[in-house]
Amino acid sequence: MACGTSSSIAYPIIKDDYSVYLVSLIVPGAEAALAASRRGRIGVIATAGTINSGSYEKALKSLNKEIVVASQACPLFVPLVEGGLFDSDEARKAAKEYLTPLIKEKIDALVLGCTHYPHLAKVIREVVGPEVALVDPAGAAVAAAKKLLQKEGTLRTGTNPSYEYLTTADPLRFQEIGSRLLGRNIVRATQVDLPLK
Repeated sequence: MACGTSSSIAYPIIKDDYSVYLVSLIVPGAEAALAASRRGRIGVIATAGTINSGSYEKALKSLNKEIVVASQACPLFVPLVEGGLFDSDEARKAAKEYLTPLIKEKIDALVLGCTHYPHLAKVIREVVGPEVALVDPAGAAVAAAKKLLQKEGTLRTGTNPSYEYLTTADPLRFQEIGSRLLGRNIVRATQVDLPLK
């Protein structure tokens, strides 16, 4: 599940409803945060839905009861990234406001608990300083998925991947922002409608 909020809220409900493996961001992200932490003081930033679910704190505490967890919802981060303002004065102001309480908690690792947040890593780094490890749960989730694929013998490798971009939003805007975020030119994106059940 390539979303922190759906991993926090939907994954526990639907994980046993499918015949395929589902990998969430939460446990792999918590494991990566524990590995990155030197003093057992971990900050978590995410959407309000993820923070209110307590998913990261529960996962971290299940791995180590002694860990100290400080959490902070960052509701402005997603619109800043989606607006292309990931290296802006607005982003710096929001980051300082959101991260100051976590710095006061003397965190030594910070979980970027929303897939949008790594795009703000430069600004976040400026605020928290070099001594705080930034943890992107997506990398840990990819490693967990790769391990599952290897175990099942279904991992494919290759040097010429192809990409298809589908979006429910404006395709031209997606191409513009997506190209900047991914560091590659998105030539074409297709708009799709997803029916609500």
